[in-house]
Amino acid sequence: MTKAFRSVSLFAALLLLLTAMSFPVHNTLQAEKKKIILLNADAIEGGETVSGDARQSYRSAVGNVRFLHGTVTLSCDRATEFESENKVVLSGNIVITDNDIEIRADNGVYFPENEQGELTGNVRGRMRDGGIMARARKAVLENRKNRLWLYDEAIAWGKNEQLSGDIIMVHTKKRTGKESRYVDEVQVHRNALLAARDTLSTSPILYNQLSGNRMVITMDDRAKLSDVTVTGQAESLYHLYDEEGRPSGINYSSGNSIRMFFVEGKLDRAKVTGNVEGRQYPEGYRGNPKVNLQRFVWRERERPF
Repeated sequence: MTKAFRSVSLFAALLLLLTAMSFPVHNTLQAEKKKIILLNADAIEGGETVSGDARQSYRSAVGNVRFLHGTVTLSCDRATEFESENKVVLSGNIVITDNDIEIRADNGVYFPENEQGELTGNVRGRMRDGGIMARARKAVLENRKNRLWLYDEAIAWGKNEQLSGDIIMVHTKKRTGKESRYVDEVQVHRNALLAARDTLSTSPILYNQLSGNRMVITMDDRAKLSDVTVTGQAESLYHLYDEEGRPSGINYSSGNSIRMFFVEGKLDRAKVTGNVEGRQYPEGYRGNPKVNLQRFVWRERERPF
C-alpha cells in the first residue's frame, strides 16, 4: 500500500499552478505598479461602454497580446480592464507559462481588490516536463486565502497517480521564516478517487485505489504525506506482497471512513471505522477488472497535452 501513496509530486505541482495564476492576471494593465511589461499587442483601445443604465470606461490590449512578469508570460487574444468594476477580463487562447508550468483556458477574469480570479473553458495545466497535468472546466483562485479550486470533472495526473472528483481544492501555507510556500492540504469533494499504479507489478498492470464522497490529504513542509482521510462510502483496494516481494492477494476494505497515517511519507497504518466490511481476494484475481472499485476508471487518454 505504501507504493500507492508514496509520490506527492502531483499535489505539490498544483502549488506552482496557483502561483503562476496569481502573477500575470493581477493588475494586468497597471504595469507601472507591478512592473508587468506589455511585450506585444496589435492594438491598444480605450473608451466607454454601456453596462445596464451606466457607462463605464475601459482599456484594452487587442490581438496577439503578450505580457511579461518576471519569468511568467501571459498571452491571450484580448485583455480589458474595467476601472469602475475593478476587474480585468481576459479572452481567447489564454496561455500562462513560466520556466516550469503552462496553463491554458478560453476565458478569464480577475478582481484585484479581493485578489480573486477565475478561468473558464477547457482549463488545463501542466509541468513543462510533461510529468504533471491537470484539467477542469473551471478554476478559481482565492489569493488571500491561499486556495485554488478546480471545478467540474476536475482531474490531475502524476507519473503513476490519478486524482479526480467533482471539486479539487489546493491550499498552500507559508514556510516558517521563509517566503516560499508549500501545499499543506488537498481536498476532493464528491466522487473522490485516488488511484496509483502498483509499480511492483509490470504484468498485469495493476492500480491501488481509494475512493469516497470526500477526501482530505495533508502534507508536511517537506512535501511528504502526513494523513489521508476518506469519508462517506469510503473504499480501498490494494495489492498485497509478502516479505520477499511476491504477490499474496488483494485487500478490499470499506466503511464510513478510512484514515491512513504516514511517517516520512510512507504508510504506517490504516484505520477503517463505521459499518466496516472487508474481503481478501486470492492471487488469481490479480488483473481482474471485476475487483476494481466502482468509481475506478484510469483516464489516461484524457490527458490534455
